[in-house]
Amino acid sequence: MGKTKMEELAEFGQSIWLDSISRSMIETGYLQKMIDAGLRGMTSNPTIFDKAISAGKDYDRSVRDLHNRGKSTFDIYDDLTVRDVQDAADLFRPVYKKTGGLDGYVSLEINPKLAFQTAETIEEGKRLHQKVNFPNVMFKVPATDAGFPAIEELLSQGINVNTTLIFSLEQYEKTARAFLRGLRRHLDSGGDISRIASVASVFVSRIDTAVDRAIDEKGSEETRDDMKKNLASLRGRAAVANSRLIFQKYQELFEGSEFSGLRDRGAKVQRVLWGSTGTKDPAYSDIKYVTELIGRPTVNTLPEATLDAFMDHGVIEDTLTQGVAESREVLASLAEQGIYINQVCARLLDEGVVTFEKSFDSLLNTIEKKKA
Repeated sequence: MGKTKMEELAEFGQSIWLDSISRSMIETGYLQKMIDAGLRGMTSNPTIFDKAISAGKDYDRSVRDLHNRGKSTFDIYDDLTVRDVQDAADLFRPVYKKTGGLDGYVSLEINPKLAFQTAETIEEGKRLHQKVNFPNVMFKVPATDAGFPAIEELLSQGINVNTTLIFSLEQYEKTARAFLRGLRRHLDSGGDISRIASVASVFVSRIDTAVDRAIDEKGSEETRDDMKKNLASLRGRAAVANSRLIFQKYQELFEGSEFSGLRDRGAKVQRVLWGSTGTKDPAYSDIKYVTELIGRPTVNTLPEATLDAFMDHGVIEDTLTQGVAESREVLASLAEQGIYINQVCARLLDEGVVTFEKSFDSLLNTIEKKKA
């Protein structure tokens, strides 16, 4: 039997993780089937858990039992999500061992309402780390100004971190430097940095959604045909351009002398993870944000529909390091039109935090209803 595309990608140097989790995935054997086909990790967030718990009756008995034991709504949420993450991480243990701790991770989001509270994020990350108690789990911290010192502190204590909601090059560089500081502190305290894993989750498709909307608005006001054509030529190009420049920064930081000393002590690189890679605009390829961002060593976490599409008709070739100069030109051309990528990214970060907060509230509300 031939290799699956996930297995071929892993051999190339890019790991595929699934951007979804649910009790039914675990209990029906679906997740194990995907692992056998080459899946190497899994991510979650409040939106994913809200959909999973509200979708059917898979969690009803557990909610009822926990409620009858006097658990609060938050505690029920906590127990349900931790159990799913633990069970999924258990299934991924062989991947974790086989890859020497490179893959086999499941990610759990720290309470998104703490996104702008450093000390509280640190305490919640430590609490979840102790409660989950699996070596192959990462805890998600948003790339906010309050998040960066929390990321550093958690890593310094040997806790795996998935830094999430990265949109801009500036956010990425702050994330990478927090990672490097955390590793150095853990090493200075006598810790084993070879046991620490981290990814920097860069959100992709939302950038095109926002930039394309701005392009369309400007195009509707433009009267000159040549300018309309120029604007239209920039649609669907900002997200990949931004991602390729972020990966270039990764190469500068992790393939040069700055990281070499830590590498010699056993440190793993903090891989870039492409998130939000489902295609939103039907005018684009359904696997646009997979095929245009293939490179080593990276991770791409895909929703189920996008993963199925890539398994069906994806092509594997190194595309991530191509067109770096062109990527700079794309962002420069957008700036000439008054569309500034840093402003777009800042707005998307604020919106992303709010979205996860709303999903978290919705999730707690779902549990409250199921309790009743």
